[in-house]
Amino acid sequence: MAPDDSGIIRPRLRLRDVLLRGALYGLAAIVVLVIAMLCVGDHHDRMEFLAVAGGLGLVFGGGFLLFGFFFWSVCGGDIRRWRDWRTVTGQTEGVTIMAPALVRCGVVGLVPAPVAIWLYGVVDEAAYDSWLYGS
Repeated sequence: MAPDDSGIIRPRLRLRDVLLRGALYGLAAIVVLVIAMLCVGDHHDRMEFLAVAGGLGLVFGGGFLLFGFFFWSVCGGDIRRWRDWRTVTGQTEGVTIMAPALVRCGVVGLVPAPVAIWLYGVVDEAAYDSWLYGS
């Protein structure tokens, strides 16, 4: 990856690569979600945490993804990395940097959301004396 004459790093970002990296970060977020769930001791608090995490992940992940796809389509192929921030010269060129950021954040939110909702059901059905039920 080398900068061209205008200082923009080539090759430009591709949607597939941004989605894959977002999914990888989302898988790491699942590990954090499970550890955080186990740190919440009370059964009802644990269920509420999972419900809120799943709901917020769906709402904000979906919103970020929609705005990211919209910005991506508006950019017309001029997609830049965060490292290219210094190459922004006009008021409307910031969208070229925000499009991949919003797409990646949306995927990071959407990947762990179904796992949180699934864990909600698992914790709800857990036996009273199990470690999964909580205290």
